Amino acid sequence: MPGLRKRQANPAPRIAVEGLIPKAFGMSVAELKRAAAFFAARSRARIGDPRWNEVTVLLVRDAESDEAHRAIMGVAGATDVITQAYDSIPPEPVGLCGELIVNTDQALRAAPRRSGWSAGKELLLYVAHGMDHLSGADDHSERDYLAMRRRELAWIRALESNA
Repeated sequence: MPGLRKRQANPAPRIAVEGLIPKAFGMSVAELKRAAAFFAARSRARIGDPRWNEVTVLLVRDAESDEAHRAIMGVAGATDVITQAYDSIPPEPVGLCGELIVNTDQALRAAPRRSGWSAGKELLLYVAHGMDHLSGADDHSERDYLAMRRRELAWIRALESNA
């Protein structure tokens, strides 16, 4: 129709990965970035494609996770993933920036407790969970937790089928 402009989708956010991926995960930084971008696209689509500028995945060990958990959430102890979202600061373009603080030690401990589950898949679950939180999902109730988990597992299956 004349006069109507087609809505343009926002560009995909820049994805950065900082920290080391232990060899036990069998995953490269490039593979983790691709997975994070895949999950970010699904997370953005879930809430109407907001303007995400960048998402940084920070890979940490237990000590750093504990420190961040105390500083950000006021809770002692290491955790699997901590998610933070920020508005951009001028002169950056208007939009959101996200940060996922992902605990590799926790993933290594948790993976063997799941049948047929690798440390790499556990790491992907934490990244998917963090991206889900970035789009506003919360897991404060059992119902919300289960909805998030179903969605995140579906994202992981979709990623695996696209590989």
